[in-house]
Amino acid sequence: MKTIGKYMLIAGLLGLGFLGACSGGKKAKDAKDKPERLNILWIVADDLGTDLGCYGNEVVYTPNLDHLAAQGVKYGYFYTVTAVCSPSRSTMITGMYPTSIHCQNHRTHFKKPLPDGVVPITWLFRKAGYFTCNGDFRDKNRPGKQDYNFKADNLYDGTDWSQRKPGQPFFAQIQIHYPHRAFSHDTIRPIDPEKVTIPPYYPDHRITRQDWALYLETIQILDRTVENILQRLEKEGLAKSTVVFFFGDQGRPMLRAKQFLYDPGIHTPLIIRYPDGKMEGTVENKLVSNVDLAPASLALAGIPIPEYMQGIDFLDPNVPERTYVYCMRDRRDETVDRIRAVRTNNFKYIRNFYPERPYTQFNTYKKQAYPVLTLMQVLHRKGKLTPAQEQFMADRKPPEELYDLIRDPFEIHNLYKNNAYADTLQQLRTLLDTVLAKYDKGTYPEDEREIEYAKKLAAKRYTQIMKRRGLGENPTDEQILEWWEKRLTPAGGR
Repeated sequence: MKTIGKYMLIAGLLGLGFLGACSGGKKAKDAKDKPERLNILWIVADDLGTDLGCYGNEVVYTPNLDHLAAQGVKYGYFYTVTAVCSPSRSTMITGMYPTSIHCQNHRTHFKKPLPDGVVPITWLFRKAGYFTCNGDFRDKNRPGKQDYNFKADNLYDGTDWSQRKPGQPFFAQIQIHYPHRAFSHDTIRPIDPEKVTIPPYYPDHRITRQDWALYLETIQILDRTVENILQRLEKEGLAKSTVVFFFGDQGRPMLRAKQFLYDPGIHTPLIIRYPDGKMEGTVENKLVSNVDLAPASLALAGIPIPEYMQGIDFLDPNVPERTYVYCMRDRRDETVDRIRAVRTNNFKYIRNFYPERPYTQFNTYKKQAYPVLTLMQVLHRKGKLTPAQEQFMADRKPPEELYDLIRDPFEIHNLYKNNAYADTLQQLRTLLDTVLAKYDKGTYPEDEREIEYAKKLAAKRYTQIMKRRGLGENPTDEQILEWWEKRLTPAGGR
């Protein structure tokens, strides 16, 4: 593998006639100036952490994604603006932070149009003559997941590129549900739970290991699904005219990851394969945010990047690299919170606006789907968690969190009271203040109708799920844990 360099990137783009498509800041040449109009394909996995073979996981078997990375550019530091699907996807399709377009809460029910002047990028692709489509991996005639927190008409022209006019370029998305919960057994290549590596903020318990193994098995199924898509491109003669993006809409569907701003929740793979093997085997270690996907994709197609967009064209070597990524958490389902973070190459600074509310506020989705949550709640009451595990079970959150990511990659040791890091803390406080003033335009508190709707929906769903499991309307943690033990471990928990 080799690390990408500025001149190598320029040479690769010249070889494909890309220089006219890459923006110098916010500009790009007209599509008519390009010798060939490239197709753009986004393959989007749902809830995927960096748990692939090519990202260093030695237990999971992902030969197809590993090969895709070997054929293209693998980004080691790609982060989503948030750790849940609807605001993250709202960002991807607009190039705007969700806090700037009133899309920061999860699954807004009373949706509003985007702010004046802001449009989905599919409208821009369509205006430039592209066919736009969004499909489900199981059926090309079935619409793919959107989950946007805004109201808009005519987002896509169809569900699959086969529906376009002959020779028409396309901007396509294929949505893959894996590895979203509920996880799936990989009967072809099962994973031994004893061989997985458990982060230290989880108890090393049979339930934890089995849940993690199932997550990795689901990723293996994802890998074979991607293989089918790539084979189709080859079979239809489209591989040599299509730029393939593979990424997750957020990080792992795990406790302390999804819905939170630690790296496991916001760090996901990004692999880009260019036609004809340009830049193959490249590793890129600069910071990239998924707010950058929209402008970069437009630039590849030779479409001018709107001035309002908050993302940058990270593929253009003339655009300065990011020095930080900005991330946020607000209401997630029925659970109200507000957390903001900035991540640099070496540090993470988190600000908790509701420190009086614990990390483990009740959340129907997590309570019914995450076995390790209930496991930790039971072990917490028994005093059987380590100090690193106890932190997430505390009754309150600290008002601020600061982590040295080089020395503490698991984000366990909060340094915000450590005098040795006082200067770093102040610098990141100031940076976040600046970012909030520029990008955080949300309304607080949120419309009470939204919160009440989410609470009623969640309460109804929780009751239905627990009844369906034979646990009654309001089971104890011990009863829920026993259900998981029977479901996940034939021999029961230890």
